[in-house]
Amino acid sequence: MKQNSWLRSPNSILKERHREREREREREREGGRKREESTMATIVKSPKKQVNLFYSLDCEDLARNVALQSPHITLQNIKWRSFADGFPNLYINNAEELRGQHVAFLASFSSPAHVFEQLSVIYALPRLFVASFTLVLPFFPTGSFERMEEEGDVATAFTLARMLSNIPISRGGPTSLVIYDIHALQERFYFGDEVLPLFETGIPLLKQRLSQLPDAENVVIAFPDDGAWKRFHKLFDNFSLVVCTKVREGDKRIVRLKEGNVSGLHVVIVDDLVQSGGTLIECQKVLAAHGAAKVSAYVTHGVFPNQSWERFTRKDETLENAFTYFWITDSCPLTVKAIANKAPFEVLSLAGSIANALQI
Repeated sequence: MKQNSWLRSPNSILKERHREREREREREREGGRKREESTMATIVKSPKKQVNLFYSLDCEDLARNVALQSPHITLQNIKWRSFADGFPNLYINNAEELRGQHVAFLASFSSPAHVFEQLSVIYALPRLFVASFTLVLPFFPTGSFERMEEEGDVATAFTLARMLSNIPISRGGPTSLVIYDIHALQERFYFGDEVLPLFETGIPLLKQRLSQLPDAENVVIAFPDDGAWKRFHKLFDNFSLVVCTKVREGDKRIVRLKEGNVSGLHVVIVDDLVQSGGTLIECQKVLAAHGAAKVSAYVTHGVFPNQSWERFTRKDETLENAFTYFWITDSCPLTVKAIANKAPFEVLSLAGSIANALQI
């Protein structure tokens, strides 16, 4: 027969209460474990979002490559037409089907003339009651004009950032803005609160390619100036580093080797972009003079105005075989088409990285 509680000793009562508290704690721990397992199962089973990807005409090849990276990306298209006076006459196909959908636009501001028509579409898409909107602008073209050196200079990087900051907010919140290797990291603060800049880099593509070289163990990384070193050196922890610098001699700026050993090594010059290519050529000459066995180059953005890429393909006494490889990404689509199958150029595609960014 169960003993009445008022007949039990104080010690037995305390022990019973202690056992009850322990049982309660165990039930709470078990419940916590089940909730955690349920949460993890939800995370694991959470499906990737289906993204409708629109693109500018210049970016068609890149957009198709992005779509090939994932079954969760569907290409959509826009009718890019013009009126007789030259102003754009645009039409977004399947606009009525975009409600509640995740939408992205792959842009290329390759010239000022193309900016207005693309901005018109970029401003229109979030207004279609989409669930979220992502703008992928691989190359931010005014990034190198980010500051004033004297009164009267116009920092056009800030101008473009303000234009993009006025993209309408979608139902899901601010626009996600994906940019690769922007020229100066402080430009993050040029954007308003209406957009969320996501700064990505093409350096992992280069490192993967370098690992495939037969002389991978012989590779060192060189930076053409202190700015490039500050920008990228932390991304090359496992490489020996070389830094060049520009010094003024009279009216000329001369490239010099500032620090590092290149003798007998394969030196890869790394920078964010190339315009005329003059600095890279001078840097190559200095490295070769200091005993580099090979010199290659990598830039994320091969801008090359006025077909300046031709300087690297000419076969003359001074430039023949000067660069073993010249790697660029497909952030500047017009350049990619121009240098196709032309040594020493190789294109490292951003398609996989962009596909991943669209799932963030």
